[in-house]
Amino acid sequence: MNKFSRRKLIYGGVAATVGVAGLDAAARLAKRYGLVPPDDRGIYGPGETLTYACQRLLTAHVQARDFPRGMISKKPFANAVFPALGEDFNRLQADGFKDWRLEVNGTVAHPLSLSLGDLKSLGLRNQITEVACEEGWSYIAEWIGTPLSAVLQEAGVLPQTRYIVYFSIQPKDWWDSMDMSDAMNPSTLLTMGMNDGDLPVAFGGPLRMRMPRQLGYKSVKYITGIVATDDVKKFGKGLGSVEPEFGYAWYAGI
Repeated sequence: MNKFSRRKLIYGGVAATVGVAGLDAAARLAKRYGLVPPDDRGIYGPGETLTYACQRLLTAHVQARDFPRGMISKKPFANAVFPALGEDFNRLQADGFKDWRLEVNGTVAHPLSLSLGDLKSLGLRNQITEVACEEGWSYIAEWIGTPLSAVLQEAGVLPQTRYIVYFSIQPKDWWDSMDMSDAMNPSTLLTMGMNDGDLPVAFGGPLRMRMPRQLGYKSVKYITGIVATDDVKKFGKGLGSVEPEFGYAWYAGI
């Protein structure tokens, strides 16, 4: 996208502050350049589109803030784990997760089945970032994991790929997705460690997606599968993730 078209879209965002007409105009401009979230529908659709488009244009290559070690929270908060993660999870946990696998397929040249050791061999990165929950609480922790971009490069993600869909072992077919801007950002990690130790089950161990540039619900726990795709509307109800089915936004940038 050239600078002129970017400027037009930003101006459209400013125009949106004057009323619904400006908001609709900005949303139409975003659609012209393909900057439309999967949950663009209903009365909140134009606003979701404007938020997503403006953040993509202004922060596409920005990494999450890395905090100093002294700011790591002494008592990080973990959401309650499902009453039962299932027999498969219990079996894998009992064996120290040595048989845990991450399946990578879709629009890739080389589908992969990776153990935790395989992931580590692709390179580890640590970052001290904040988990910010839509419910108002937050904490800062050190996260250790493999950049998602390294996994996608190993799989040979194909040029037509627009989204990365990721799945959890959690009940109810929990899943989410992100665009390629977030997928290739160095801040997006498949985490296996936390605060110099293994990632605890309560925090998503043995494998959690960490997207520190978005609200906490995008950092799905217990990741078992990744699918690269050119069209995220093929999945679920076509909204990009499970969350919009419950009233949350697909794009939750912070």
